[in-house]
Amino acid sequence: MSPPVASVPALDLTDPATFVRNDPHEFWRTVREREPVYWHGPTGGRQGFWVVAGYADVQAAYNDAESLSSGRGTVLDVLLRGGDPAGGKMLAVTDRPRHRELRNVLLRAFSPRVLRDVATKVSERTSRLVRSVTEIGSFDFATELAEQIPMHTICDLLSIPERDRKDLLEWNKRALSSEEPEGDELDASSARNEIVLYFMQLAQERRENPGDDVISMIADAEVEGRQLTLEEIALNCYSLILGGDESSRMTAITAVLAFAENEDQWRALISGEVSVASAVEEVLRWSTPAMHFARTATRDLHLGGRQVRAGDIVTLWNTSANNDESAFPSPRVFTPSRHPNKHISFGHGPHYCVGAYLGRAEVRGLLTALVEHVRDLELTGEPARIYSNFLFGYSSLRVRFHPR
Repeated sequence: MSPPVASVPALDLTDPATFVRNDPHEFWRTVREREPVYWHGPTGGRQGFWVVAGYADVQAAYNDAESLSSGRGTVLDVLLRGGDPAGGKMLAVTDRPRHRELRNVLLRAFSPRVLRDVATKVSERTSRLVRSVTEIGSFDFATELAEQIPMHTICDLLSIPERDRKDLLEWNKRALSSEEPEGDELDASSARNEIVLYFMQLAQERRENPGDDVISMIADAEVEGRQLTLEEIALNCYSLILGGDESSRMTAITAVLAFAENEDQWRALISGEVSVASAVEEVLRWSTPAMHFARTATRDLHLGGRQVRAGDIVTLWNTSANNDESAFPSPRVFTPSRHPNKHISFGHGPHYCVGAYLGRAEVRGLLTALVEHVRDLELTGEPARIYSNFLFGYSSLRVRFHPR
């Protein structure tokens, strides 16, 4: 028997254009008021799925890894196509107990010793880039600066040769979003394959000639008593690229837009009235680049008062939870001094993002550089949104940085 039809506005959450043509925050506010857990009916011949919008329900779902599996995939589109072939191989789409061992391998790659040098490079590179654009007048922050920081950061972590980084950026931009309403799924799939093939080749090279780098570390590690295959190494490097570049790039662009549109908060930041550390957390909440993650129910369960059946797809909407009035007073007011600020932009529970420290370091580096080098942020064009039902962000943001 199918779940009852929802009483919320009939927006198709599988359509990337939905999040551009409609006000997503107004939609989610209505959902939280009327039916914070609801059934989204089938569209385009594909199955329906559960939508979880409230902060407490989303947190509870993330914590229940036994009932809600990541093994078939964690992105709605992938699950609707039948599941993720990387299941059990890539950390994000692996369940316990293998998940725990694989996570420990990647946590070693994100050790303080490794990240200390990377974070220093982030700060230095960001400061240099921000300073360089203060004298050029109007420019596109998205392409001139935001594209340069996250990809180089994760490539520094993985010791990717400079000559290969431009290709990786282009593939990654096509993998999860589009600048057009009708994205090309074949193009996106091709881009993902290019990234995996690239890392398989690099993993082979590092296994044959190991060095003091993260890929060599992963290639040498054992999970469940054996070394990872080249495909498994490549998939986990791909996962790091996805999280380390795409999400951080969207966050950086949204951060500049937020401060440009809220001059009083910008003044509070550069005067020291608001700390950079506090502003980092509000930027992460405000941007919430990964709008949702998805799970598959392994057994019947109750969630938010609704009956979920084994095999159902359950989508957890971070972008709604991070704007839930019960957890964040006046959530649509950008408040860099907000405290407490227990956002879930990095997820929650057993699958909490292993790159959270690095993500924070990137935002901190950007805000610190802006405070040091920029007096005023001026919008000089209309921001252009990306088309995605997974990522929230912008493909273009024309601004002028007036130097201090």
